[in-house]
Amino acid sequence: MNKLASNLLQTAERKQADLKIAPSLERRRLRSYILLLIADAALFQASFALAAYLYEGRWNDPSSMLLAQVMLPVFYTIALYNGTYGVKALTDWVFAAKQAITALLISAALLNFVAFYTKSNADFSRVSTTLGLFFAAVFIVAFRRLVVGAVQKFWGGRVTNKLVIYDGGPAFALEDAVRIEAADYRLDPDSEDPFMLDRLGKLLRNQDKVVVSCPYERREQWAFLLKSSGVYGELVSETAHRLAPIGVHRYDDQGKTTLVVSSGPLGLRGRIVKRLFDLIVAGGAVIVLSPLLLVVAALIKLEDGGKVLFVQRRMGRGNQFFDMFKFRSMREEKLDANGERSTGREDDRITRIGSFIRKTSIDELPQIFNVLRGEMSIVGPRPHALGSKANNKLFWQVDKQYWRRHCLKPGLTGLAQVRGHRGATEQEKDLTDRLQSDLEYIANWSLRRDIGIVLRTLKVLHHDNAY
Repeated sequence: MNKLASNLLQTAERKQADLKIAPSLERRRLRSYILLLIADAALFQASFALAAYLYEGRWNDPSSMLLAQVMLPVFYTIALYNGTYGVKALTDWVFAAKQAITALLISAALLNFVAFYTKSNADFSRVSTTLGLFFAAVFIVAFRRLVVGAVQKFWGGRVTNKLVIYDGGPAFALEDAVRIEAADYRLDPDSEDPFMLDRLGKLLRNQDKVVVSCPYERREQWAFLLKSSGVYGELVSETAHRLAPIGVHRYDDQGKTTLVVSSGPLGLRGRIVKRLFDLIVAGGAVIVLSPLLLVVAALIKLEDGGKVLFVQRRMGRGNQFFDMFKFRSMREEKLDANGERSTGREDDRITRIGSFIRKTSIDELPQIFNVLRGEMSIVGPRPHALGSKANNKLFWQVDKQYWRRHCLKPGLTGLAQVRGHRGATEQEKDLTDRLQSDLEYIANWSLRRDIGIVLRTLKVLHHDNAY
């Protein structure tokens, strides 16, 4: 064991700082967006029903209700792209009202344009249509005002988490942001200590915006850490403000400008789609594979009477530690908690049932519970043991880009695995090949690609390098 690995083990025993992890506000925002979507649909129907009653004398006029139902999807399409259902709409009712009215007018104009060319204008009453649009505008604006008022009253107007990390750079203040000193939390961007990265990952968890103020010579390191953490990050730059470059964030009230250096690899929609995919696949796998899981657990127990599961600390999204589950395949007295020794052929640590489940990848199946817990994803970069080495070097010593693979949740399978990059990492190339595939996956994520990787995984469950 080299000196650095020894230091890591000593650091592992130290008590981590008392970190205050920010609460997640993403679900709060998502619930608000859903409420707005449902409310707008109801208000549309009510507006045109009221218009029909006042002009036609009946609530359920077919032509008026048909117009409301046809216009609503068009309104949604425009509103979803112009910020009507964005973060600012939850805190600024004037902005929310303007965007909603804009979406309403554009959708009405588009429908009128289509109706003109299809000669269907005569099927709709001009008076009922005008009244319906007027009532919809009034009701939607009024509801926006109520929503913003409720956000202020019950949530204190807070719908995003903002964090400013001061590391010796120029003074910087951000409204409604939490400010911390890097030194207080022993945050050193030059450090390669995974436990420091874990502290930073916990501090950045659930943050919607992170701004770092540091000296010029430390910007590159901080930019790299923010990219590796998978958060939206900015660096304060006085020079950039004087040059007024394009593509930066200006804070004119302070005379400061920040450089946008990172953003999470997936937006809100992407994260929702990926999480739903994870839950559907993992949930189905638990049901279908339950008999196999029980049989394997019984065989492990019968062989030597030891524990069924092997729980190992791995590094996950945002460089944070989590406990990963595997079926135990080694003798209990020879378990390698830190993964310092790669498994080889004819490894004396492997049990008889362990050899079989490793070759067939069955030992990885308990990780579907990590997926259900939200610690892992079905597809993503595979999590590695902290002491894993290639050519006698720790993984991050081989290539510092290694940390960037942690901006997404680790996966039960991944692009590297279906390309055959699995098993022991005896040479540095064994790691760099995997790293290249992981970074490629992160840069080009899509649901279709996840589905393709899952299907390709079924073909490589048994692999010659899995031992």
